[in-house]
Amino acid sequence: MEELVNKMKEVLASVFSLYLKAHNFHWNVEGKMFVTLHGFFGDLYKDLWESVDHIAEEIRTLEAYAPGSLKRFSELTKIEDEENIPSELVMCSKLLKDNEKVIQ
Repeated sequence: MEELVNKMKEVLASVFSLYLKAHNFHWNVEGKMFVTLHGFFGDLYKDLWESVDHIAEEIRTLEAYAPGSLKRFSELTKIEDEENIPSELVMCSKLLKDNEKVIQ
């Protein structure tokens, strides 16, 4: 059970990190595909946010506490933090790679 809980905490942190990156890209996307990508990133971060809540609640059903601090998330996540504002195509590429990490 402990191994399952630890993996779920890692997934929670990774999904939260992906949510934050998608929200950041939603705020800061620009270029020819702005309208399309702004909407897409908005839908993505909203879906990820719902997943974060669901995963945290599942951790609680296993009688464990869900991590809830940025420090703890940064220790657990498999997603690299994004400090720059990349081009629209790089944003898409990064989100795709990060999504694949979460799926794995």
